[in-house]
Amino acid sequence: MHVVLLPWLAFGHILPFTELAKRIARQGHRVTLFSTPRNTRRLIRIPPELAGQIRVVDIALPRVERLPEDAEASIDLPSDDLRPYLRVAYDAAFADNLSAILQEPGPERPDWVVIDYAAYWAPAAAARHGVPCAFLSLFGAATLSFYGPPEGLMGRGKYARTKPEDLTVVPDYVPFPTTVAHRVFEARELFNGLVPDDSGVSEGHRFAVSIGESQVVGIRSRPEFESEWLQVLDKLYQKPVIPVGLFPPPPTQDIAGHEATLRWLDRQARGSVVYAAFGSEAKLTSAQLQTIALGLEASGLPFIWAFRPPADGDAEPGQGTGGLPEGFEERVNGRGLVCRGWVPQPRLLAHESVGGFLTHAGWNSISEGLSRGVRMVLLPLMFDQGLNARLLVEKKIGIEVERDEDDGTFAPKDIADALRTAMAENQGGTRVKELAEVFGNDEANDQCLRDFLRYLSEYSRQHQG
Repeated sequence: MHVVLLPWLAFGHILPFTELAKRIARQGHRVTLFSTPRNTRRLIRIPPELAGQIRVVDIALPRVERLPEDAEASIDLPSDDLRPYLRVAYDAAFADNLSAILQEPGPERPDWVVIDYAAYWAPAAAARHGVPCAFLSLFGAATLSFYGPPEGLMGRGKYARTKPEDLTVVPDYVPFPTTVAHRVFEARELFNGLVPDDSGVSEGHRFAVSIGESQVVGIRSRPEFESEWLQVLDKLYQKPVIPVGLFPPPPTQDIAGHEATLRWLDRQARGSVVYAAFGSEAKLTSAQLQTIALGLEASGLPFIWAFRPPADGDAEPGQGTGGLPEGFEERVNGRGLVCRGWVPQPRLLAHESVGGFLTHAGWNSISEGLSRGVRMVLLPLMFDQGLNARLLVEKKIGIEVERDEDDGTFAPKDIADALRTAMAENQGGTRVKELAEVFGNDEANDQCLRDFLRYLSEYSRQHQG
């Protein structure tokens, strides 16, 4: 088959779509991956042996008012308020290029278009050319289940969320007891995603149309982990819902500049180190970073922190400490490492000295953590992360940091307590190590993907002509 992949312009979407492209190509299919020039340079590495199977199409984004000139991913935006303008540029450029590729003759014509949530215009465009569309969820089955059927995401029908409080309650179509719902402070922020923005439609609308008009839904999950939620989705969507595996990135990437970090890790006791990282999307404030720093310090545990400067400007050269408490690095010297810039996360998580992961509970990080068998301490910051955190706590494979229910604030003690509890429990091995045998098993992950690709292939055969 020839499969076109359309990721949204965020690091946490481009990277897993790229990993998926490689895995599809290794199954013998051809892949066209849509990207932009800057994102290709930063993120996309195609192994030489797959170069003939994967074509990366670089698409220049148009100039859009209020969008910074070199912004090609959400990480490039100085403020989350600018996200709608990145969507405007994405919609215009990627929709045009999809139309062009759908009209290519003969064997160059795609057999399937596989889309991320943002490309809501793609199913209709593909259908006009007789090409089927698959929605690939980079979110887990529990998250998609919580948000309900497409019409609910569009604000219609029985399961429409009409006020933030609706997001704090488990929907009545979930047939088992669960705590997977948003906290009050999360619901207020998430509700904005159900309201149309300056791109013309809401985030919820994009999800709804992408899901509703696609022929099949692939979920980045495994039946061993979310079987009950996959069954809920089957009933909600009334179309095939197929887990595609987790496809975590391999820990064999370049470590240039981090040799000293790995040597330091080599000297630590097995399973004793906390790795702390909060993804590429969340823009933490100086106050939040200072609280995290003091929590890591108070825990008394050895740690590595993949540190990104604060969003509120306390990172100007020579100004203050760039989001860290005065004297922090001196006080933790020898026990804690603060790593700035790019960090080889899969490599560090795979190191035998790392036993805990202080994370924002993004689905990418969860899949990496689960596949490496580390105990997770969860500090959700945005999007689906609160739902992911509740799911992991429910399954007894993570501990969530205590927060103020109304405003989401947390104290250094809350970080330190959660870390110490997780690391104490980690010493016994427990369920996390068992899950690593499942999630870190590449053959099992690829089997899920093969099942998904087999469905696509059979569907194409049945519907040709």
